[in-house]
Amino acid sequence: MRRFAGSEGIDRPLVRPVLTVGNFDGLHLGHRAIVDVVVQRARSLQGSAVVYTFEPHPRKVLQADRAPRLLTTLEQKLELLEGMGVDAVVVEPFDREFASTPAEVFIRRNLQQRIRPVEVYVGYDFHFGRDREGSMRLLTEMGPRLGFAVTIIPEVTVDAGDVNSTRIRELLGDAEVEKANEMLGRPYTVRGRVARGDGRGASIGFPTANLEPENEVLPAAGVYAGWVRFLDPGSPGPGSRFPTFGPEGPLRAEAHLIGFAGDVYGRRIDVSFEHRLRPERRFDGVAALRTQIAADVDAARRLLGPA
Repeated sequence: MRRFAGSEGIDRPLVRPVLTVGNFDGLHLGHRAIVDVVVQRARSLQGSAVVYTFEPHPRKVLQADRAPRLLTTLEQKLELLEGMGVDAVVVEPFDREFASTPAEVFIRRNLQQRIRPVEVYVGYDFHFGRDREGSMRLLTEMGPRLGFAVTIIPEVTVDAGDVNSTRIRELLGDAEVEKANEMLGRPYTVRGRVARGDGRGASIGFPTANLEPENEVLPAAGVYAGWVRFLDPGSPGPGSRFPTFGPEGPLRAEAHLIGFAGDVYGRRIDVSFEHRLRPERRFDGVAALRTQIAADVDAARRLLGPA
């Protein structure tokens, strides 16, 4: 997958680009519905499936005090898009100067002149340009005059509700990871590097990997079952997976790797949140805590199945 630093960075013409534009935080089922159509149309036209996105998120620049906490890092977003079959991603650096671009200028310069799409697909709530003045109506009116067709993709719903990043963040904040995962179309995953902790887990026979999260959103405090996947060179190698369970809260993420014993300090890992086992609670002593953790390990094994 090719990556361009902004539309100005496209150094050679894209072949019959089929394009979508958006922030795509979380790449949930609503986003995937759009990207899937783009990829399918690109294949049928023997063209290129292209995603145009922004970094940082526009509200981080324009409304920093009200900006959403993001579900995915840019690295995760790019990996997910590549896995969906996208051929090229344009990552537009977003700053106040770019934010002042009038909507018509954005369409003519950034889309038509630099990308030259043959078809454009956007979500039903798509807005763009200075003060979000650009609407779907403007895009659908200008597109055919500039040589590209425009199609609006309708909303995707789960449990009679619109799938969107805000709703997913709320579900994670309520510890409803299974429902959040249903809207994401995959388990919610936090990425980061393993740091040294205080060793309390190891002292009772259940050592944990203490994650320094790169993601801005963590599920509510509780004990979860999921998977750890190693991302960087080392032993075990990249892509190696281990079932895990662990306590997690707003200030930390810890994971006990079931069936693994080894030094993982400094490694980069993904931790997925598949099931919530129970809320966090205090125990009367080490023996009671050890008994509960052993029960948590058994529950995680049953829920996760074999690697």
